[in-house]
Amino acid sequence: MIEDWQHFLLPYQQAVNELKVKLRGMRKQFQDQTQHSPIEFVTGRVKPVDSIKEKMIRRHVQEDRLEQDMQDIAGLRIMCQFVEDIYKVVDLLRQRSDMTILEERDYVTNVKPSGYRSYHIVIEYPVQLITGEKRILAEIQVRTLAMNFWATVEHSLNYKYQGEFPKELAARLQRAAEAAFKLDNEMSEIREEIKEAQTLFSNRKSTSSIESEDELKR
Repeated sequence: MIEDWQHFLLPYQQAVNELKVKLRGMRKQFQDQTQHSPIEFVTGRVKPVDSIKEKMIRRHVQEDRLEQDMQDIAGLRIMCQFVEDIYKVVDLLRQRSDMTILEERDYVTNVKPSGYRSYHIVIEYPVQLITGEKRILAEIQVRTLAMNFWATVEHSLNYKYQGEFPKELAARLQRAAEAAFKLDNEMSEIREEIKEAQTLFSNRKSTSSIESEDELKR
């Protein structure tokens, strides 16, 4: 019986904190090279204790198997501007030596019946503790901003209806998911124009910042 949840979850919180820094660092490296970053922003969280307990019951996860069978106690989310960026991020993660990819689930190509789209990656990540190394499981979700908006709304409604959506609402959600994906496709069609405009804006912003600093020095 897990009595001290804070102690149990501490390595997971450390993993989330470290991974957020590393993934955000990838974005900064692209910006430093004045390249388009496939990573728009990164969030992370440790699953709340009540959610862990509820999932244990729902998925029939035994307490002594919790660390092996629950893959998303530590969760990271990477948001991208374009669908193409999702696969770029996945390739970048595959190349890293500080984590081991155990499983990939492509719900972007293989969309769920509900309309849910995202790319899920389960990794094994080594956390350095004062007692030694502990390898824990974490889940990284990679999705576009439009996919994330839809998923966030659907997740909130899921709490209200416990997954049993009224038929009309489920149909509306599916239509909304398709509309969101259509938006992603439209943005992909003009992504080169968008990226060029963003680069020009970024360069102009940097130039203005340098000029402002020069003015202050005079």
